[in-house]
Amino acid sequence: MKFRALIIIPTYKEEENVENIISAVLAQNNAFEILIVDDSSPDQTADIVKSLMKQEGRIHLIERSGKLGLGTAYLEGFRFALKNQFDYIFEMDADFSHDPKMLNPMVEKCQDPNVDLVVGSRYVEGGGIENWSNYRLFLSYSASLYVRLVTNIKVKDLTAGFKCYSRHVLEIIDLDKIRLKGYGFQIEMKYAAHCNDFNIVELPIVFKDRELGTSKMDTSIIFEAILGVLKMKIKSFSGYYRNR
Repeated sequence: MKFRALIIIPTYKEEENVENIISAVLAQNNAFEILIVDDSSPDQTADIVKSLMKQEGRIHLIERSGKLGLGTAYLEGFRFALKNQFDYIFEMDADFSHDPKMLNPMVEKCQDPNVDLVVGSRYVEGGGIENWSNYRLFLSYSASLYVRLVTNIKVKDLTAGFKCYSRHVLEIIDLDKIRLKGYGFQIEMKYAAHCNDFNIVELPIVFKDRELGTSKMDTSIIFEAILGVLKMKIKSFSGYYRNR
């Protein structure tokens, strides 16, 4: 079955990783294309991507004016994917914490007509995390547990950022209503899919902490998500997210 898949990778100061992640992703499947959404990195990230684009037509770049955040980067990428008629759309990190070798299993699972969204999950059997402190593990797992209790979603890894959407999911979800950022964005997108009765399936992955560059995660991002989830749940009572 022929298809086109777009892997969206937001970047900010990823010059140490960006060339290698692009090469690794494109090597997985000729149907894969990659979109780098760069938030005005002060290093050479965008220049490296532009150089690679001269050699490979499957690479795309959106440069944004300022550090505008993870959530808006993905939303811009989603709109690009819909405009350019991609069948499957991925979210993925630039730092190899998400293994490119999982891209094919995820898109194969997403091709099942009964599956709408595939989540690369750290918290199902076979999944896991490497090189995280106990504190960071506690924060991430507790956040997912809290969100499950508030929203009644059965997905175990609700803060996961490695995902594959079928195109129709992003066509139905009103992207203008997605307001949260960072981890909150990841939660809100899954919740919007849940509110529209899409089938979300988890595929086990092993998440590896970055080896190069600097992590952008901090405690404030998680606490922002915790407050955002309450607001999200309240809005859902009026059918805010439901579009079908």
